[in-house]
Amino acid sequence: MQGLLQRVNHASVKVDGEIVGQCGKGLMVLIGVDKGDTEAQAKRLAERLLSYRVFTDDQGKMNLSTADIKGELLLVSQFTLAADTKKGNRPSFSSAAHPDDALQLFNLCVETIKNSGLKVATGQFGADMKVSLENDGPVTFLLTT
Repeated sequence: MQGLLQRVNHASVKVDGEIVGQCGKGLMVLIGVDKGDTEAQAKRLAERLLSYRVFTDDQGKMNLSTADIKGELLLVSQFTLAADTKKGNRPSFSSAAHPDDALQLFNLCVETIKNSGLKVATGQFGADMKVSLENDGPVTFLLTT
């Protein structure tokens, strides 16, 4: 599994012009699921999103996690993260998980984070979504499990 996280001041996702999920200060994360990914990987990604230190402390160093600052999260499924881009001019999605498997693992990641008590919002799985955000930094990391 992959999570492309961005530290944000705020973010939202719309489907058909309507906001379906939004967050304030915290993380907006695009999540990709590959064939063969497991429940253990989904839980590990969730744990890393909660504990990865990307927020600055009083000395301006990235020493604080989303959990530390009681930040919010917006999680958006993004099957294109599973694309193979090594050759040619067109991505291949043969390594992406089947949608049913991807939805199960995405939801497990979401539920694991919700159990932390932090505010979690999501996009709409499989929909054509429009994501807006204000990246703080900018700070962007690709986490893999």
